[in-house]
Amino acid sequence: MSINITMPALSPTMEEGKLAKWHVKEGDTVSSGDVIAEIETDKATMEVEAVDEGKIGKIVVPEGTENVKVNAVIAVLLQDGEALGAAPAAAPAPKAEVAPAAAPVPVAAPAAVTPAQVVASPVAAAPAKSEGGKTFASPLARRLAKEAGIDVSGIAGSGPKGRVVKSDVEAAKAGKGAAKASAAAPGAGASAPTGGMTKAQVIALYPEGSYELVPNDGMRKVVAARLTESKQTVPHFYLTLDCKIDALLAAREQINTAAPKGKDGKPGYKLSVNDFVMKAWAVALQRVPLANATWAGDSILYHKRSDVAVAVSVPGGLFTPVVKSCDTKSLREISEEVKDLATRARNKKLAPHEYQGGASSVSNLGMFGIKHFSAVINPPHGTILAVGAGEERVYPENGQIKIGQFMTVTLSCDHRAVDGALGAELLGVFKGLIENPVMMLA
Repeated sequence: MSINITMPALSPTMEEGKLAKWHVKEGDTVSSGDVIAEIETDKATMEVEAVDEGKIGKIVVPEGTENVKVNAVIAVLLQDGEALGAAPAAAPAPKAEVAPAAAPVPVAAPAAVTPAQVVASPVAAAPAKSEGGKTFASPLARRLAKEAGIDVSGIAGSGPKGRVVKSDVEAAKAGKGAAKASAAAPGAGASAPTGGMTKAQVIALYPEGSYELVPNDGMRKVVAARLTESKQTVPHFYLTLDCKIDALLAAREQINTAAPKGKDGKPGYKLSVNDFVMKAWAVALQRVPLANATWAGDSILYHKRSDVAVAVSVPGGLFTPVVKSCDTKSLREISEEVKDLATRARNKKLAPHEYQGGASSVSNLGMFGIKHFSAVINPPHGTILAVGAGEERVYPENGQIKIGQFMTVTLSCDHRAVDGALGAELLGVFKGLIENPVMMLA
């Protein structure tokens, strides 16, 4: 029986993507695990692997096609002895959207990992076993099951010939009591109105030839949709205070000075102020566990780990890769991990599990000289800390006028999960850690 190869969902919020490239053509024979296509999302370009063997009977969606809906048929795989005429009718492919020549949409570099999978129509109701007793499962399903501590052999597969796929693992996780993945942001991928005005109404306000019209790419659409959703549905409130960072800067200088030199004379590492901020914020979330929270409809998730996301600016948008168990890592480990995540984020080489999850974020604009700002919460996070620039200020102490280094931080809270007093307690603990960095080690 022929198998419909469908557009995979590469993340819980993905609704559509671009079929960037086919690695096979009609008539090619493929085996399980072969890379057959590349799918471009708002975040990265991922490789798609075949989950069964057979012959590519029909490519339904040509490469370069944008806005292909998740679960739409993109190709048909024929089994041994089948002819194309026996293949089931496939849904028509969406028309490709061609960007204006003046503003081509760049294609991201191929991802370093291949978490994608091909999803086929459900046909099995029990765990699929090969003749040797091995469970059939896609590479992504196996990895997700391992991360969740679930035995993949006990999961009922819904893929081709009962193969276990990503959705089966997610269903198993939900059955264990874990929260379901958040739904896609409303309007993601759609042409959203601008300030209540349509695209045509906005364009009509400006003389023809006085502007360049550049279509939004997938990343910008998702950023717009998710942050609009956040401001419309999350009741934000903001808490601001100043932190004296003289002790932090002195500690940073001592640590960096003591860094071993390589053969080229360069230090083995160089800590930034943001590394201290990440560590202090992660520790503060552990010391005020009720604030390490995520709103989940009729429930609140109180997280046991301090998984802290860090906002990384990339061309056309931003990523929020997550440093897992940030409170347990040394400043040097945090520094190296953040640099690695930021580099791969800018090259669009992050895997979905590296930028999903977490309960809180840190957004630092201090390197741009910004003194103070209020950040928008990134759902489903319960808080986000906005960090301003360190600067020299005059302050009174015991009747004397002194000069010190200060930075302003603002905490945005989801009032459904974190109340005012709780947010103030969390920010107070953070201030104590930043002003006395040795206390991060206590």
